[in-house]
Amino acid sequence: MQKLYIIKIGGNVLDDETALATFLKDFANIQYPKILIHGGGKIATKIGHQLGIESNYINGRRITDEPTRDLVTMVYGGLINKQIVTQLQAHQCNAMGLTGADGNVIKATRRPVGEIDFGFVGDIVPKDVNTSFLYFLLKQNIIPVFAPLTYSPEHGILNTNADTIASVLAVALSKHFQIRVVYCFEKKGVLADIENETSVIKNIDSKAYAELLEQKVLFDGILPKLENAFDAIQNGVNEILIGSASDLSKNMGEETEGTLIKK
Repeated sequence: MQKLYIIKIGGNVLDDETALATFLKDFANIQYPKILIHGGGKIATKIGHQLGIESNYINGRRITDEPTRDLVTMVYGGLINKQIVTQLQAHQCNAMGLTGADGNVIKATRRPVGEIDFGFVGDIVPKDVNTSFLYFLLKQNIIPVFAPLTYSPEHGILNTNADTIASVLAVALSKHFQIRVVYCFEKKGVLADIENETSVIKNIDSKAYAELLEQKVLFDGILPKLENAFDAIQNGVNEILIGSASDLSKNMGEETEGTLIKK
């Protein structure tokens, strides 16, 4: 079965022109089929502030009201996505920017209102992915670059967590490819001690994950990645790696940096 790398870039790397340029050059040099998913929350918050649209978070998750939906559509689907695609084209990497609406590639369900109304936020499952369209693009050597936006016919564009998009795409495509998902950000991996950059946990299985959750030693930002990682592993994905964007090239082979999660 052919390899496929599904790579998510986020965190402070997107704010750092030099780090992002290096990452995109490394991404362009990957010789296997690949998909890129990007975040961009901090940039959206900064531009929103300039436009008078203040961000509202509950439990670390953005509330997406109508003005915020317009903001993230512009920033994620426009500014960030096109800047990334342009840089990849400069490296002869034939990238195509996508939201879930393009090519009907990821439909979503608006998150139901419970104790919290998250607004225009989309929840997705693997059956919502148009795998035949993605498979066609990959076979044409076109590299999909996803903004963290999906859609529903009833509610339009929906803000969707980029880590979740990476995980769900991986599960949906696992019938066609042997997949490694790589979550890239500014840290070296999952840290046992948030104050110590060298305390990378090299391997985590489901038992170790349960123990780490019980000990409450993991920092908040890593929890969605791990939750999505174990969900993907339980649903047919071969490997998930969480590590530094600067180690992307090293993390394409068998000897990896960062934190590796396997079946």
